[in-house]
Amino acid sequence: MVKDLEKLAKYESDNLAINKTEFDLGEVINIIVRNFETEFALKNVKLKFLYRSEKIYGDRDKISQVIINLISNGLKYTDEGGVVEINVDELDTYIVIKIKDNGIGMSEEDLPHIFERFYRADKSRNRLTGGAGIGLTITKAIIDAHKGKIKVDSIKGKGTEFEVLIPKK
Repeated sequence: MVKDLEKLAKYESDNLAINKTEFDLGEVINIIVRNFETEFALKNVKLKFLYRSEKIYGDRDKISQVIINLISNGLKYTDEGGVVEINVDELDTYIVIKIKDNGIGMSEEDLPHIFERFYRADKSRNRLTGGAGIGLTITKAIIDAHKGKIKVDSIKGKGTEFEVLIPKK
């Protein structure tokens, strides 16, 4: 928990070090997807990603952390037999990453709070079953540091979709 809080404090500071380079976002996501295959198979949840090469200028490690956090949440909150889909597209000056699941979803009243530290939409989760409650806070801090945007749509009982927009340059 202490390490998680230290990481969060670093990410929330105005001095978050961003080491920007040009890299292929599709390649990075493809590697992450392969690393998750076993966990998804064990839970009998499908992970779909149609590889698409998209060059992006950003911090490869930190963008990877965003993808890992969102895929991990998709797996955590999707029941057996469900699906988590990842799509990458281009929109004006942004690269758009969408991670959508057909899991348990969140209520409308939870949505404005999900990026707050320690907030849990699923009150049954605790430190042992659901992490420290700071993954989405870290995710938002990384996206903000890249001058990007993150949006979420969710319907309780139907699923959740995160949309991340990162400037191309």
